[in-house]
Amino acid sequence: MKFHPAAQIVTWCLLVVSMQAMTQVPLLFTASFILLGAFLISRQKFLQLVRRTRWIMLSLLLIYAYSTPGQTLSDSLGMLSPSREGLLEGMVQLTRLTTALASLAILLNNLSRLQLIAGLHSLFAPLQLVGLSKERLAVRLALTLHYAEEAVMRGSDAWQDSLRSLYQNYGNVGDSTLIELPKCRFLVSDMLLLASAALLLVVTMQ
Repeated sequence: MKFHPAAQIVTWCLLVVSMQAMTQVPLLFTASFILLGAFLISRQKFLQLVRRTRWIMLSLLLIYAYSTPGQTLSDSLGMLSPSREGLLEGMVQLTRLTTALASLAILLNNLSRLQLIAGLHSLFAPLQLVGLSKERLAVRLALTLHYAEEAVMRGSDAWQDSLRSLYQNYGNVGDSTLIELPKCRFLVSDMLLLASAALLLVVTMQ
């Protein structure tokens, strides 16, 4: 079943926010389900995202392990020992981050560049009320995300080159640039998807 790109983008955002409020048991259940889906649907993209963020993940775990007060993991290490509570909280945050990457990999696997632009184009429609162009915003943001993803997947260690490539690829996008977006309609299935994501957010916020 194909959902509207905008519905998929909003659902991903709601899911990421919901995971921040989940306790350990619901989080583990949700993470297991999403990670399984990522391995089945977009394994290569997910593993590449994890590989490129592995140092961020390690830093996150160490920060929580050594900055959270609690019982020391090893008395023999003294002040050099991380706390049990810190390691537990670090693992929880690491689970949230990994699950967010897994769901992002699924989203990017399901949406082509044009579908991503079409989804953002729909979401940016209210900005026209304040005089902003939803077309330019959608195109620039979508192309930025697309080329940023390509830079990550290439595994380039020179972040300066990656930034220069972003500007080279979309820096000349102007009003004369024509992009034909796929026609998408909101269906009952899209409303059910959004309602489910919103319900999950409400439940986790209780």
